[in-house]
Amino acid sequence: MEPVRFAIVGAGWRTEFFLRAAQALPDRFAVSSVLVRDADKAKAFGARWGVPTVASLDELAAGSPAFVVVSVPWPVTPVMLADLAERGIPALAETPPAPDLMGLRRVCELAAGGARLQVAEQYCWQPMHAAREAVVASGRLGSVSQAQVSVAHGYHGVSLLRRLLGVRFEGCRITARGFVSPLVAGPGRDGPPSAEHLEQAGQTIAWLDYGDKLGVFDFTGSQYFSWVRSPRVLVRGERGEISNTTVRWLSDFRTPHTAELLRRDAGHDGNLEGMYHKGIELAGEWVYRNPAAPGRLSDDEIAVATCLAKMADYAAGGPSFYSVAEAAQDHYLGMMIDRAAASGEVLGVEPQAWAKDG
Repeated sequence: MEPVRFAIVGAGWRTEFFLRAAQALPDRFAVSSVLVRDADKAKAFGARWGVPTVASLDELAAGSPAFVVVSVPWPVTPVMLADLAERGIPALAETPPAPDLMGLRRVCELAAGGARLQVAEQYCWQPMHAAREAVVASGRLGSVSQAQVSVAHGYHGVSLLRRLLGVRFEGCRITARGFVSPLVAGPGRDGPPSAEHLEQAGQTIAWLDYGDKLGVFDFTGSQYFSWVRSPRVLVRGERGEISNTTVRWLSDFRTPHTAELLRRDAGHDGNLEGMYHKGIELAGEWVYRNPAAPGRLSDDEIAVATCLAKMADYAAGGPSFYSVAEAAQDHYLGMMIDRAAASGEVLGVEPQAWAKDG
């Protein structure tokens, strides 16, 4: 089969993830063009990545991409999505698809009106998160009543909480608090630190109470790159739990089991298959297989490649995988967490208009 051709609007840091995924999987994806309006930046970007650059949406559309990835600043995203919808071009928006509640509503109205839109929320497609979700779906834990996620900020962390809890657009009550503590600064987007210095790391902890289910959101911004702040995930059901990579469950009320979610990678020791992630096993069973194998990609890049594959399927008439309504819900809850932390009040969250289209 010919690789799926897609285009990208924007040449920022996140755009590079999509380009790396395409370069690692040239038999599956090809970049038709990247829209970069600044001429000097476009020339440098095209030379660096070996991709055609264009200066207008008309030029981008002339390449007949199967879909367009919109990776631009939040306020610009709704405008670009509307322009693509007018042209009938399916679009995959970076997260979130709008900066505020009004913008979210406008984008949801676009989708309700027939625009072919999805959102590139990648965290749930990272291998270990996907494996945990598969364990939950298997029924090993029974009905899940609690999830605690300390992985990512705002809408990213909320999306994982919702999926693990099995909630969608239901109302809830949010209690949140902020905390600041000193932390030796670690690496950032540009690489390791050049000298030791202390930073004041802000932390937000929130409880999302759905009545019979509880989500606990906990994140410190420095976790993304810090060498000494690790992610944590706890999922609890009536018959078992997942604590990071350890799964405990009952086969009957007197027979407990414990097993680890084990990463399997090619290229270790004498293995000559190449260097790539193969999948994750639990008790001798594959609970996750890497759909981007044998591409040599990081976990986040695997997740981005998974989004691209799902978007290609969606653009060809396949199912939704992360709708605008879901993205709006996650960003809205993230904003409400911030508001609750700032005010100290317990906030009630009611179902929003986009719930009917989700």
